[in-house]
Amino acid sequence: MTWPGILGWTVSLLAFIKAQLVILLLRVLSAGPIPRHVAFEMDGNRRFARLTGRRAVDGHSDGFHTLKQILETCMRLNIHCVTVYAFAIENFNRPPDEVDALMKLAEERLVEIAQNGALLSQYGVRLNVLGHRKLLPVHVQVAIDKAEGMTRQNNRAILNVCAPYASRHEMTLAVQTVVQQALDKENFDSSLITEQIIEENLMTSLGGSPPLDIFIRTSGVKRLSGFLQWQCCENTQIHMVNTYWPDFGLWDFVPILLDYQRKVWAQSSN
Repeated sequence: MTWPGILGWTVSLLAFIKAQLVILLLRVLSAGPIPRHVAFEMDGNRRFARLTGRRAVDGHSDGFHTLKQILETCMRLNIHCVTVYAFAIENFNRPPDEVDALMKLAEERLVEIAQNGALLSQYGVRLNVLGHRKLLPVHVQVAIDKAEGMTRQNNRAILNVCAPYASRHEMTLAVQTVVQQALDKENFDSSLITEQIIEENLMTSLGGSPPLDIFIRTSGVKRLSGFLQWQCCENTQIHMVNTYWPDFGLWDFVPILLDYQRKVWAQSSN
């Protein structure tokens, strides 16, 4: 066998061993308590692109690839719901060429992962796009409707893509809905406006999402930035990691899951 042949065989063998180790690791993790709902604030795409001397849209494209990998990991761990912050309402203030590129990327990639045989179909994941959708270009709204329709019968898990989204907008809509429901009653009763009823009318709740167990923000920024501010309650474990989103992988995620399991076991022993 020639040296190139030996080298190719060695690379293939190492890749096989790595894949088997990942399978083993996920099985070990699955033996412990698994969160039902994990949220990712996918931050750092543009800074990652600048570090590698590329355009911002290239960083966002890399970030989408990371999303597919992490989503598949979550599905293999039987995490029921994943919520990602894809585009903030205030992101429309970015340079027009970047916004246009992001809209094109969203239009193409949402349908890509939703089509028959792709990731969402393979794992039975229902897609929900949450946010102020009327702000999006019509062609993106059409793509969203198509992608959601393609996954509507899936019932094993949920992927919430928040775009364009802001927690204040979500909470405002929920309060407006609850107040209108109370006003529509024959005899108005302010006691009908409760915290529980407001929570039931949040976009995540209407989409069938369970309470949020883990919140992860990448890139080292230590704030929520208008993402799931109501859902981040006292029982939510919040992790701010330094890795940029395109570089975020299994070895960043595993310590977070182990920390979750440790805390669940500690609570159950009290």
